[in-house]
Amino acid sequence: MKKSFLIACALFAASLTAQAQRFALIDMEYIMQHIPAYESANQEIEQSSKQWQDEVEKLAEEAKSMYESYQKTASSLTDDQRTAKEKAIVNKETEIAELRRHYFGPGGELAKLQEELMRPLQDAVYNAVKEIATEKGYAVVTDRASASSIIFASPEIDISDEVLARLDYAN
Repeated sequence: MKKSFLIACALFAASLTAQAQRFALIDMEYIMQHIPAYESANQEIEQSSKQWQDEVEKLAEEAKSMYESYQKTASSLTDDQRTAKEKAIVNKETEIAELRRHYFGPGGELAKLQEELMRPLQDAVYNAVKEIATEKGYAVVTDRASASSIIFASPEIDISDEVLARLDYAN
């Protein structure tokens, strides 16, 4: 009886070991930093963002100038003139808010540009990770850059360099 129980326990332990899932890690930031197209995409995004921000700031300066001019002359204006100037200032501020939303809001030009430039790079990395995971039998591949709950991970399970090699960006 004891012998059959021990054999059953040994078989159970062996089946658990045989079904153990394999895990791997990647560091998406590390991978992206080693892809030249990522750096050029980032520069293009930064340039566009700066250009758009400059445009918004120019309009904000115009609105500020309009407001300061209004404050200086408000006492000498008629009610209709004051109302017209106030309306012009409010319209300028509305224009600024709409432009800011157009460029930087959800679904704005910046988000579209990031999607257009980064999506192909992210897809290539995803496909390389998927191929490696399939070939090596990894059940889970986690991004250490975005997984804040990982406190420690052995460097032996980091396949970031393999992903770069698969993408022809080997170190």
